[in-house]
Amino acid sequence: MKKICILGSGRQGTAAAYDILKFHSNCELTFADSNIQNAERAQLRIKKLLSSETSIFQINIEKKIELINFLSEFDIFLSSVPYEYNPYLTDIAIESKTSMVDLGGHTLNVRKQLEKDNLAENAGITIVPDCGMGPGMNISVALMGIESMDDPQEVYIWDGGLPLNPNPPWNYNLFFNIVGLTNEYDGSAFFIENKKIKEVPCFEYLEELKFKELGMLEAAVTSGGLSTMPWTYEGKLNVLHNKTLRFPGHWDKMIAYRQLGLFSTNKISFQDKLISPREFYHSLLEPKIFVDSPKDICVMRVKVIGKNKSKPVITTIDIQEKYDSKTGFLAMEKWTGWHASIMMIEILNGNVRKGAIPIEKALSGSVFHTRSLLRGYDFKINIK
Repeated sequence: MKKICILGSGRQGTAAAYDILKFHSNCELTFADSNIQNAERAQLRIKKLLSSETSIFQINIEKKIELINFLSEFDIFLSSVPYEYNPYLTDIAIESKTSMVDLGGHTLNVRKQLEKDNLAENAGITIVPDCGMGPGMNISVALMGIESMDDPQEVYIWDGGLPLNPNPPWNYNLFFNIVGLTNEYDGSAFFIENKKIKEVPCFEYLEELKFKELGMLEAAVTSGGLSTMPWTYEGKLNVLHNKTLRFPGHWDKMIAYRQLGLFSTNKISFQDKLISPREFYHSLLEPKIFVDSPKDICVMRVKVIGKNKSKPVITTIDIQEKYDSKTGFLAMEKWTGWHASIMMIEILNGNVRKGAIPIEKALSGSVFHTRSLLRGYDFKINIK
């Protein structure tokens, strides 16, 4: 009997728990949260959906010794807490000798985590960061395309979570923490161009793409979507790009906000008080784009250009996922939590080596494809 802990009982953690209990029945699962009401809500939801019994535990993750002692009782835990805790939780995982998967979202943090490869291996555990939707599932779908040919040369990824019923002027709903959203929109992304890593500022390379049901969408560069994949494939691929999809007009507004300085974390003086422009911006925008019961659609397209048996080939993979009215799970919850769950189950089944491993090395495209079909994912794959 495997013992699993979901650290953080919000939307993504609950979705991951649902998938784990559905596809790995021989386990005991515990929700751990600093807010016991969050854990209770997650527990009740799982009971209602699956009739499965789970446990709950209240814990402050900043109490290191208490957290180590608690996690040492588990085989694996999912970090679905804010990304800034993940390097710290990596150390906790090693000290408690408990395998770990996280939802990531910050490439520099992930590179620090992967530096602990030998320590994790010596502890007899597996740590895989960045297992959400993007980064995470987008990389796994890209690997499906890469593995479809002998000589992949160019990889293009477009993905995004969108409201089913967009309302102007934002045409966007908040599906996760606004701090994480602004983090995606600030800084730079790392791509591959001419077989070398290239740093590209957010909001660059703006383009339009057409999608079934949704019509024309706009894509732009955001940070962190490829995790460590550029370093893994540097010198192997000619091009590796990833862009985020939004409804038309969204990027123009975000570019204007950034130019105004609203993304800045440097405090400024306002009416004899020091305020953070970013915190002020969050306080204004979050109520406008937050919806109590959002309904969403997630969209992903991957195009891989290369050669198969010396002949030119292009593989295009399209997939969409909508809000599930039966379970109440958002499409983003499914693509984020379920991808993390797939990774956790592979670790529990002994299919991933010990150590700290990047997602692109821990889970192959073919394995992900097989596991995803069991969950009803509808891939549209075109090879020409």
